[in-house]
Amino acid sequence: MVHPTTLLSPVTGWSRHLCLPTTLLSSLTGWSRHLCLRLSHLPKAALAAAVTLLSLAAFSGCGYHTAGHANRLPENVRVLAVPMFVNQTQTYGVEQLLTREVVREFIDRTHYRVLTAVGDSADATLKGAVVAAQTAPLTYDPQTGRISSSVVTVTMKVSLVDRSGHVLFDNPNYTFREQYQVSANATSFFSEVTPALQRMSRDFARTLVSDILEGF
Repeated sequence: MVHPTTLLSPVTGWSRHLCLPTTLLSSLTGWSRHLCLRLSHLPKAALAAAVTLLSLAAFSGCGYHTAGHANRLPENVRVLAVPMFVNQTQTYGVEQLLTREVVREFIDRTHYRVLTAVGDSADATLKGAVVAAQTAPLTYDPQTGRISSSVVTVTMKVSLVDRSGHVLFDNPNYTFREQYQVSANATSFFSEVTPALQRMSRDFARTLVSDILEGF
């Protein structure tokens, strides 16, 4: 394979600067970087179009959601209140897991100040309720007939309301499921279902925050 520095040698002046701007080259690695270097042999017009496409690929290919998405909410929203979700089910502590992960997700992904209680300083308040939670058998042991895995299903409703009462976001039917293995020891049920609820809570928090930030 030809070394990239060899490909650079015939490129000078405007075409060299266009093909390898610092901001673009620093964001490219591996195949994309090598391709950019090879594009140095193209005519100026074709080179400009190719570099534009590479730039778009470099900055849109990442699957992560960054804090910059927070700017898509109304500009007057700077402080969010995320009080404890209401638990309308018999599943103990599920509202604590969900609320904790949502708060953490907002803190990790945005520049908002996040409060854990309703207050006058909040520009918007996220209200959530767990409306259903149930477990159901998923698979059975063919030898003993006992349940070998189950699935826990939790349904939530969430709304984001600003201080004037205007609804910024609303979803009355978030439903998440998580599978878990069932031990032969019946006393270990809670130790198995709790990690499943924790995983599900993280998935819910990521989805909720993305839906709120990208919904504007």
